[in-house]
Amino acid sequence: MRLALIHIAQETNDFNPVLTTLADFEAFGIHEGAEIARHFGEIGQIGGHYAAIRESGLDIETIPIIRAWAVAGGRISREAFDYFQVKIRAGLETIGPIDGLVLQLHGACAAEGIDDVEGEQAELCRQILGPDVPILLGLDHHANVTQKIMANCTAIVGHRTQPHDVFDTGKIGTEVLLRILTEKARPVMAWRKIPLLSHQEQFLTSKGPMKRWFDRARALEADRRVLQASNYPMQPWLDVAEGGWSTIVVTDGDQALAEALADELADLAWSMRDDFQVREAVTVDEAVHKADAAARGMVVLSDTGDTVFGGAAGDSNLILEAILRLGTKGRALIPLISPQAVQVLIAAGEGTEVTLPLGGDAAPAFFAPLTVTGTVRRIGGGAIPLAFNHQAEVDMGRVVVFDVGPVTLLISELRGVAGNVPGVYEAFGIDLAGYKMAVLKTASNFQYFAPITSQVIRADTRGPGQSDVFTLPWRRIPRPVYPLETISDWRAHSSQPGAGTG
Repeated sequence: MRLALIHIAQETNDFNPVLTTLADFEAFGIHEGAEIARHFGEIGQIGGHYAAIRESGLDIETIPIIRAWAVAGGRISREAFDYFQVKIRAGLETIGPIDGLVLQLHGACAAEGIDDVEGEQAELCRQILGPDVPILLGLDHHANVTQKIMANCTAIVGHRTQPHDVFDTGKIGTEVLLRILTEKARPVMAWRKIPLLSHQEQFLTSKGPMKRWFDRARALEADRRVLQASNYPMQPWLDVAEGGWSTIVVTDGDQALAEALADELADLAWSMRDDFQVREAVTVDEAVHKADAAARGMVVLSDTGDTVFGGAAGDSNLILEAILRLGTKGRALIPLISPQAVQVLIAAGEGTEVTLPLGGDAAPAFFAPLTVTGTVRRIGGGAIPLAFNHQAEVDMGRVVVFDVGPVTLLISELRGVAGNVPGVYEAFGIDLAGYKMAVLKTASNFQYFAPITSQVIRADTRGPGQSDVFTLPWRRIPRPVYPLETISDWRAHSSQPGAGTG
C-alpha cells in the first residue's frame, strides 16, 4: 500500500497587515521527500502519521512530498501560495499510483486575494488524483471549514485539544484512512456552519464551555459507527467570506446518523454562545500590579492582543510601557519582534547604552512607538534548538538581548516562537530563575512555561489578537454573526444549517 503525505500549515490573522512570506516558512524549514521523515518522523502531526503506520503492522510505504509550517501571521503572500501549489502538483503527478493521501493542513489560512487557501489546495489534490483516491484531511480545530474543503476530501479529522496535540491528530487521521482502505469503511460526512465568533479566552479545552463541547464530541466517537466528530471554533481574527464556527461528523456509511450528530454538536455550541464570550483578562495596569505583588514567580503575563501564536505581529509595547511607568520591582522578560530595532542595536554593539523607539512598527493601527533607554547585553542569532511540539529547532533571525530598567527584552528579526518557549531565552544566556514575570505573546498556549509558572494573568491588551472582537475592522465575514449582531436562531443565518430544528 502506498500513501502520499503533504503537510503545509499557517494560521492567518487578517488584522495583522504584515504578509507571511516564504522566508517565514523557511525559518521553520521547508522540507521535501525523504528528509521529511528524518526531521519529523517522531514529532508533530507527521510523527503521528508514522506512529499509526507502525502500530498497524501493515506493509505501507509513505511517500512524503512536502512539509512547510510557519507560525501564525498575516495573510500569506501570493508568491508563497503559488509556490505550494506548484510543489503539490509536481509531487502528486510524479509519485505514481497511490492508495490514499494524508493531507495535513491548518484550515485558517488565507492569502493575498484568496480567502480559502486549504480549499484551493484540497481541490488541486482532488483534480490530480481523481474521484476514487481517498483524501484524509487533518485540520487544526481553529479551522474555517468551507464548501470547497468539504467537497474535495473523503474524511476530515481535527485537533482534539487546546493546547493542540498535533501528534494525536496525525495519528488518528491516518488510523481513519487505514480503516477506509483496509476495513472498507465507507465514510460519509455531515457538517454545520454556525454564525458565531468568540475571542480566545475561553478556547482551552480543559475547562469551561469548550471542554463541554469537545467532551461531547469524544463521547460520540465511542460509537464504532462514528469515525470522527470534530468541532471547529474558528480562529477569531480570520475575516473571510465563509467565516464562522463549524462542526463535522464522519460516520461509516450512516448519513442519517452523521446529520443527527452534527445537529447535536452545533446546537450544543449555540446553547453556550454567551459562555464563550466571558472575558477573564484584566486591564494592563492591574495585570502588572498583580504580577509584581505575587508571592513568587514565574508569573506569566499573557499579552492577549499581541498573540504571536494567534497571528499578531509581536510589536506591542503596552505591557513594557506599564512596567516602566508603574515602577515595578520584579524583573520581567518581554519579547519583541522588530527588524528595525535589531539593526540599530547591533550597529551600536554589545555593552552600549542606546536610546531608541520600540514597538508599533508592524501594526501601527494598534501601537505607537515608545522611546526607551537601555543597554545591549548580547547579540546572537541562528538556529535555536527547542523543546517544541512542531519541530526541534527554529530560526529567530538576528536577536538582541536589551536591558531596559527591570525589563530584559528579547528582540528578534523573525517571528519564530516569540518568547513563548523558555528555551529561546536560555539559548541567549538568560537565566529565567532571576525573573519574577514573563510576558507571553499568546492567550492560551502557556504549556511551554507551565513547569516554572506560579500563575497566569491575562492582560486585556488591544492589538490584532485582541479579545474585543466588536471594534475590529471586519469587512468580509458573513453578517449577521453572533455576537457582533444579536441572533436567536442560528439556522436562519447559516450557509450550512442542516434540517434540524434546534
